[in-house]
Amino acid sequence: QVQLVESGGGLVQAGGSLRLSCAASGRTSSSLAMGWFRQAPGKEREIVAAISSGVSVYSTRYANSVKGRFTISRDNTENTVYLQMNSLKPEDTAVYYCAAGPYVGLVWRTNEYDYWGQGTQVTVSS
Repeated sequence: QVQLVESGGGLVQAGGSLRLSCAASGRTSSSLAMGWFRQAPGKEREIVAAISSGVSVYSTRYANSVKGRFTISRDNTENTVYLQMNSLKPEDTAVYYCAAGPYVGLVWRTNEYDYWGQGTQVTVSS
């Protein structure tokens, strides 16, 4: 079993930055493909960024809406995945969720993730 706990959300002014963290337990992090999702009020949950399983060398992928502004990374020694969010916009406001799956490589489809955190609120003011 895998447990995921997100942290780092908060209120930030447009143009500002936040770094989200997701701590994983119950399984070695190098064996987990990881992703960040978000869900805004009245909208479906969407994938924001993903990073592959593995050791030292990783692949990443981003939604077009955040490409160039967000960066996903991981630290397997700490069993933690991060989402650095820069140049935040009001439309980035959402609950952000960390997800994991015991897969080789990078996972992009929502239904392929097996484990989910409880989410952390990110609010970007205009």
